Amino acid sequence: MNAATSGRGLLVVLSAPSGAGKRALRRVLLHSEPQLRFCPSVTTRPPRAGETDGVDYIFVAPAAFDRLVEQGEFAEWAYVFGHRYGTLSRSLETVRSTGADVLVEKDVRGALALRRQYPDGVLVFVLPPSLGELKRRIVSRGTESPEEICCRLSRVREELEHAGGYDYILVNDHLEQAAANLRGIVCAERARAARQKHLLGAYLDAGEDGVE
Repeated sequence: MNAATSGRGLLVVLSAPSGAGKRALRRVLLHSEPQLRFCPSVTTRPPRAGETDGVDYIFVAPAAFDRLVEQGEFAEWAYVFGHRYGTLSRSLETVRSTGADVLVEKDVRGALALRRQYPDGVLVFVLPPSLGELKRRIVSRGTESPEEICCRLSRVREELEHAGGYDYILVNDHLEQAAANLRGIVCAERARAARQKHLLGAYLDAGEDGVE
């Protein structure tokens, strides 16, 4: 049973250092949890190989991003590695209002900004098996220059310093196991007593008439 039974879906915010495997982890999770919806961020970054507009991100020109900012469409937005990323408030509210659970991927600043607006959100930080493996993954994908790789690796310490403010931390060593652990977090959060008070109310309202 998911948060749809209370009329408002669960918000799960996933963060990780670049190269820790967020995209692969997200895809496995969504395949196993069809009631979980992914809300892609809007970005001015050009797509990488294998990324699909509207699926992985919503890719827009800087001028279009400016208009969204001026219209107050973002729940949060920020510069990350020279490009802008933002979360559309309307997208989050549309999904959650139907009772469906929603997953977003954010850097640490975006995640903490969403926490301020949505204190009921669940923040999960993903770690790579090691920093050496993280560097290997970034280099092997071949999408960044040596300067960009250094920039991404230098930011890892800042990201780790913020990870203590998350609700959960998991290591993405083996993808399937990490996805299973993430699914366990989602299922446990759905079952929290604070999210299921409506169920208790339904039982109490039934009174003795509900007992055969």
